[in-house]
Amino acid sequence: MKPISYLAIGDSYTFGTGALPEFSFPSQLSQRLHSEESINIQNPEIIAKEGWTSNELLQAIEEANPSKNYDLVSLLIGANNQYRGYPRAQYSREFRQLLEKAIELGNGDPGRVFVVAIPDFGATPFCASRSAEIHQDLLWYNAEAQGIAKEYGIPFADIFPISAEAAKHEDLTAEDQLHPSAKMYTLWMDVILPVARNILKNQEA
Repeated sequence: MKPISYLAIGDSYTFGTGALPEFSFPSQLSQRLHSEESINIQNPEIIAKEGWTSNELLQAIEEANPSKNYDLVSLLIGANNQYRGYPRAQYSREFRQLLEKAIELGNGDPGRVFVVAIPDFGATPFCASRSAEIHQDLLWYNAEAQGIAKEYGIPFADIFPISAEAAKHEDLTAEDQLHPSAKMYTLWMDVILPVARNILKNQEA
C-alpha cells in the first residue's frame, strides 16, 4: 500500500509557531498515526505561515500549485481575519472557497478533509485586555466554519475549549505570550487524532 499523503493548510497554528516544527499539530498527527495506528503516513506537507488571512492562504495555495490527490487535508484559518478586523462576510466567502479548494486537493473527495477550529487566542496573556471581545468573535468564526463544513459533510475538530485553558495554565502558551506551546499543541491531539483516524479508516473500508 502506498504511503498516506497529508497536506495541512492554514496560518501560524498549522505552521506550529511557538514550538519546534516537530510539535506542530500536523507533525504530531502524522507521528501519532504512525506510532499508534500503524498507518504508513508521510511527513505532512504544509502551506501555512504566521499572519496569513483567508485571502492570503488562497493566494499561497494558487502559487504553490500542490498535487490534487492527497489522502488527508486539514484546514485551519481565520484568526488573522478576526485580528485585523476584516468583514465577516469576507471570511464566510473565502472560507467556503478554501474548503472547496481543500476538497479539490483531496482528489475531489470531501471524505478526505477535516477542519480544525480557530483556537481562543483571547485566552493568552498577549490578548488579555481584549479577551472577552476576541472570545465572542471567535465563537462566531468557529460556528460559521463548522456550519459551512457541515454542508459538505466535513468533520470539525473543535479544539476551542482546550485552547481556552491557556487562561489558567501558563505552560500552555509559548514564550511570545500569544501562540500555543508544544504542550498545548499536544493537547489538541485528543480532538484531532480521532477525526483523522476515522477519515483514514473510512478510506480503507
